[in-house]
Amino acid sequence: MKEEEKYLVIKKLVDVNGNKKRASLKLQCSTRHINRMIQGYNQKGKEYFVHGNRDRQPVHAISDATKTKIIKLYETVYDGANFTHFTELLASRDKINFSTSAVRSMLMKKHILSPRATRRVKKRVREELKLLDAKVLFDEEATVLASNTVRDEDAHPRRPRCKYFGEMLQMDASLHDWFGKDKTQLHIAVDDSTGQIVGAYFDHQETLNGYYHLLYQILTTYGIPAMFFTDRRTVFEYKQIKNPATEDDTFTQFSYACSQLGIDIKTSSVPQAKGRVERYFQTLQSRLTLELKLAGIDTIDQANIFLNSYIKEYNERFAIPIKHSKSVFEKQPQPEKINQILAVITDRKIDAGHCIRFDKKYFRLVDSNSHPVYYHKGTECLVIRAYDGQLFASVGETLHAIEEVPQHANVSKEFDFPPEEIKQRKIHIPPMEHPWKKKSFEAFQRKQAHKDQKTA
Repeated sequence: MKEEEKYLVIKKLVDVNGNKKRASLKLQCSTRHINRMIQGYNQKGKEYFVHGNRDRQPVHAISDATKTKIIKLYETVYDGANFTHFTELLASRDKINFSTSAVRSMLMKKHILSPRATRRVKKRVREELKLLDAKVLFDEEATVLASNTVRDEDAHPRRPRCKYFGEMLQMDASLHDWFGKDKTQLHIAVDDSTGQIVGAYFDHQETLNGYYHLLYQILTTYGIPAMFFTDRRTVFEYKQIKNPATEDDTFTQFSYACSQLGIDIKTSSVPQAKGRVERYFQTLQSRLTLELKLAGIDTIDQANIFLNSYIKEYNERFAIPIKHSKSVFEKQPQPEKINQILAVITDRKIDAGHCIRFDKKYFRLVDSNSHPVYYHKGTECLVIRAYDGQLFASVGETLHAIEEVPQHANVSKEFDFPPEEIKQRKIHIPPMEHPWKKKSFEAFQRKQAHKDQKTA
């Protein structure tokens, strides 16, 4: 348009022998430049006003072949990655170094949208495609604005981060196609102050086992936090029903373990209340899924090993560095105590054969010298599976080890040679301050039941 304007002004000036000062004011240039343009017009005509760089590709411009290669890589290898992550992968894996804005421009010109695209961007692309008589990529999203104001109970105002590292950890799990053919649950714990992911674990379901693994990682790496902020799942909060089985009453498991460590638990049924961990799942579903695919991971064990290195890289890139001077994590417990506290318990009764049935097997109670201990039929006890898989039984205030009763005898008195005397091995049984004592555990259950009645 400027070229056209210059041409018309100079043409009129030459044709009618007009006022050069008036022309210079209109074109915002000097009289000397007006004389220069008159001379050029007389020599070349309209061609003189065409800019020399028109239709010429800049030296630093990205070639069409490179653009085609980048678009092809996104549609095949890196499908589903957001544009920032895609740019990082191009630089690290394919040695193609361009800015995120340049890569975004290439993809947007082909109407390829990021999975994190906003409604406004989607709407604009839909309108562009309609103008080109192309197929609409996205269905129309109906939005109804009932009012400009929001009720207090529906509002989720922004709140500041916690001041100290370990003051509050947000925990949750996300069901997603992380790898392989089946969906799995990724459990994570995020520090509210720094945004550090302090624990991550894949499991088939969102259960006590997954959160115990998270707690184990936190205790062994950082220490004891002040509080957990979670959703209202039965793993953390349980409303008593008629005669619940202890192994199903997961509230009494995780909550009792936290009470032994002095960790508070806060729950909320509103996802926005723990928005930090929810937003992390959005980022991880965009990035981690593709990283697992590129690493060729298709089993849950491989995925949990991969998490160890990936979470460190993730924290270095996105989290605030930890200042240990501002940490409120308490000292790490001894490994033996962690093993005892992160246990799963089950109610059982002694049968007529002085044994208990657990996991479709029979077990007998023994003391630290491997000598059997006998109780009357119907005696109640707690079967305790420690974090490392060891099995114990708690009867009253006494803790015993348990041994499996084999289905068939190992030696026949009639047909085998007399076996050599085997020295009885010592069995380590935790001391009386072991957290899973039957009486103290039952007292905790009564206390929680009283709380539930008050709440109701």
